[in-house]
Amino acid sequence: MSNEDITLTAGDAEVTVTPGNGGRIGSLRIGDAELLRQGQKFGCFPMVPWCGRIRDGRFLDGATVQQMPLNAPPHAIHGTARDGAWRTARTSKSEAVITYDLVAPWPHPGRVTQLFTLTEDAFTVTMSVETYEDSFPAQVGWHPWFNRSLGQEDVQVDFTPAWQEERGEDHLPTGHRIEPKPSPWDDCFGMPDGVDVTLTWPGQLELKVASREEWVVVYDEQEAAVCVEPQTGPPNGLNIHPRLVTPIDPLEATMTWSWRRL
Repeated sequence: MSNEDITLTAGDAEVTVTPGNGGRIGSLRIGDAELLRQGQKFGCFPMVPWCGRIRDGRFLDGATVQQMPLNAPPHAIHGTARDGAWRTARTSKSEAVITYDLVAPWPHPGRVTQLFTLTEDAFTVTMSVETYEDSFPAQVGWHPWFNRSLGQEDVQVDFTPAWQEERGEDHLPTGHRIEPKPSPWDDCFGMPDGVDVTLTWPGQLELKVASREEWVVVYDEQEAAVCVEPQTGPPNGLNIHPRLVTPIDPLEATMTWSWRRL
């Protein structure tokens, strides 16, 4: 099938999925409110086959050191799938499935699938990475850019992490876990009972970001947007917390956004 934009609707909620622009979610509208920052690089993009930065773009793949392009010098950032065109496998009024085949510079063949499901008060995305040939380390996650303001007061971010990954000067975890610090953040946090972050636009809308995964990066240093990024491992995770994808064991993660009006 084609990679034309897909529109999902349920009640007064509308989601646009853009397979041709990196498999990202281009829009989430609740009534008259657009929750995602608009633009080719924004919305909410998938981070796969890794999340955040890889130190110097290098990771250990069995006994081989692999080198990824340094698209955030001196590091490689956010995977390769957000730069490619995905293909639509199935759509209905409130559900869609899109796929992406991993290609160079990623060294191993594999297929990534995203399943999107919209209801009147929630939006769920499940992403999986499968291989039928080589086993390889991988991560998956999502990088949403939520609008800081919906026209009134700025959004409030509320969550209770168990720890914060100490961030070095190179923006990568040092390996030490510390007590969570107050905002501003461009940091990874641990939530071993699952990601649970609440965004509140006072007097307008409350949105919960939830996932069974235990890592979330929160980035609120930009004027226009706030990012809450569930992921299957911390930044530099291909080196410090590798998850192996094998022919009998795919990597799968799910994220749900649920909302209510205030």
